[in-house]
Amino acid sequence: MADVADIQLLENRWDEAYAATLDEPGRLLYRSNLLGADKRITNYGGGNTSAKVLHKDPLTGEDVVVLWVKGSGGDVGTMKRDGFSTLYMDKLEQLKGLYRGLEHEDEMVGYLPHCTFNLNPRAASIDTPLHAYLPYRHVDHMHPDAVIAIAATANSRALTREIFGDEIGWLPWRRPGFQLGLDLSAFARDNPNAKGVVLESHGLFTWGDTAGESYETTLRIINTAIRYFDGKTRSRPAFGGAVVSPLAETDRQAVAAKLLPAIRQRISAAERKVGHFDDSPAVLDFVNSRDLKPLAALGTSCPDHFLRTKIRPLVLPFDPASNNLDAVLSSLDDAIADYRADYTGYYERCKHPDSPAIRDPNAVIYLVPGVGMISFAKDKATARIAAEFYVNAINVMRGASSVDTYVGLSEQEAFNIEYWLLEEAKLQRMPKPKSLVGRVALVTGAAGGIGRAIAGKLLSEGACVVLTDIDGAALEETKANFAKSFGADHVRAVTLDVTDEAAVADGFTRAVVDYGGLDILVSNAGISSSAPVEETTLAMWNRNIDILAKGYFLVAREAFRLMRGQKLGGSVVFIASKNGLAASPGASAYCTAKAAEIHLARCLALEGADVGIRVNVVNPDAVLRGSKIWTGEWREQRAAAYNLQPDDLEEHYRKRSMLKLSVYPEDIAEAVYFLASDLAAKSTGNIINVDAGNAQSFTR
Repeated sequence: MADVADIQLLENRWDEAYAATLDEPGRLLYRSNLLGADKRITNYGGGNTSAKVLHKDPLTGEDVVVLWVKGSGGDVGTMKRDGFSTLYMDKLEQLKGLYRGLEHEDEMVGYLPHCTFNLNPRAASIDTPLHAYLPYRHVDHMHPDAVIAIAATANSRALTREIFGDEIGWLPWRRPGFQLGLDLSAFARDNPNAKGVVLESHGLFTWGDTAGESYETTLRIINTAIRYFDGKTRSRPAFGGAVVSPLAETDRQAVAAKLLPAIRQRISAAERKVGHFDDSPAVLDFVNSRDLKPLAALGTSCPDHFLRTKIRPLVLPFDPASNNLDAVLSSLDDAIADYRADYTGYYERCKHPDSPAIRDPNAVIYLVPGVGMISFAKDKATARIAAEFYVNAINVMRGASSVDTYVGLSEQEAFNIEYWLLEEAKLQRMPKPKSLVGRVALVTGAAGGIGRAIAGKLLSEGACVVLTDIDGAALEETKANFAKSFGADHVRAVTLDVTDEAAVADGFTRAVVDYGGLDILVSNAGISSSAPVEETTLAMWNRNIDILAKGYFLVAREAFRLMRGQKLGGSVVFIASKNGLAASPGASAYCTAKAAEIHLARCLALEGADVGIRVNVVNPDAVLRGSKIWTGEWREQRAAAYNLQPDDLEEHYRKRSMLKLSVYPEDIAEAVYFLASDLAAKSTGNIINVDAGNAQSFTR
């Protein structure tokens, strides 16, 4: 057995001094967040915790015992205090008298709201009875990889006893619900000295008299399992050993950049999907192994795993030694069609008369030997979390197959979970998705005022946004701010010089690897300059043409290559200027380059129409607030051209407009959103002037 110091055991992070400052629900939350912070303990959204707490009844003033338990749909690692349901224990006990047996257990969920304490709006989860009927004050239900690896073996009961003795019991597989709560209660009654129980193909229950004791017991039991597997597997190759050598990291990403949009194209007919790529060591161990195909075909074991990943993945026949990527791409149609047919067959074999209609039959997880794992879902967070769940499943298969025979849930049991009417009801309660969910956008010049406003608007409508800018520091600050507001999953940043052909290509590749494709390009990178033509240097002329004409061409060309290959259409929006239509004195280089942008957009609208790529233009004018181009010489130069002080410019432009209104970055963002969204699905080759009215720049 390996030395304990070499094993990556779970660290006890409980601070008793801090815990002593908290009330009982506060200690429950503290414990929950600690447990959920490590994915080896439980996966995102998986598991739950509870405490039975004495409270004053708000109606009678009497002391009553209240069950605090993680509510439906929450995540123990990130939840706040309002993430717990609170229920009267005496009323939960009364539910036992209403229970009509296993065939009717789903109806018991409808009684849980009647047990609510203090009008708590947090809905109780299906796991509530599992906590309520255990006679312990504090209960943890976790999904640790090391324990599920025990629970997912053919001889899991004997293995549980071998590892834990009498301290941890074992119960056979049963779907979570009221009956499992009664089973746990009976186990606790018959085994008063036990500290927990392994649920076959599911997870671990542990308990204690205090929050700290429950936490420490949970960690100790999981660490016991980790030590056991480390001792058994340290000298053995994982999954029968490697039969494929992984590609170098840059080559793996290059293959992923080809596969992601090709898969996305084929699975996005019903709803647009966002991708995620994972080539972590655990994934590479699995996809490169001898046992990849037989283990993948068995499917996952834990219900939480296959609810996120479907029962099994799609293994693509890539061979890194022969680099048969072209053949794999050519075979994608057949591979995806075969998966859909297999999934449809699973549905037809297992469905019940009242089962919900078949859902999306496409795979969620795609395994690529030598490369890694690709996942797709309706948004980036869901795709990433699905991948994390499959990594959990990989860890389970690694442990289980190394000491015994790995066993996934049967098709029927998996179906009964996946198409559970209670799960369907939860899905139907989900809010309507925002208008750009599933869409991927790339915005150039995203660290400036207009670019930030555009990116913020697209993010607010659910899009994933790749921010690009030549100013790396400002770009990172912009990304950090958006990550706080919209979540880190939805925003990426790539420092990018739009005049550098190789850098543009690399930036788009990074976007594809991060999100799986591209739907929206907003070309916004800009500069400004002002000088009489006699004083316009060739360097000034070339700089304007390079950034505002060549730069727009390079990013549009890359977007067209990607969008045409995806065959999903797309939207390209150029941020040009009033100066592209209405000439201004003393700015010939700038005006000429902006006119070139507008005409390039018209040309691209002609070229993209046959494949659904729409190209439109937004023409701002006099957007001073927040705009980077107005912070330098341009402001002084334009003020001098009108014989004004720089601080008088905004008022000058407002008065000059027909509507006598100032134009702000957010106004430009609204126009971009309209053109990028399905609201403008029948518009291409158009120009929207956002200038508060300027007769010179009328397009007709």
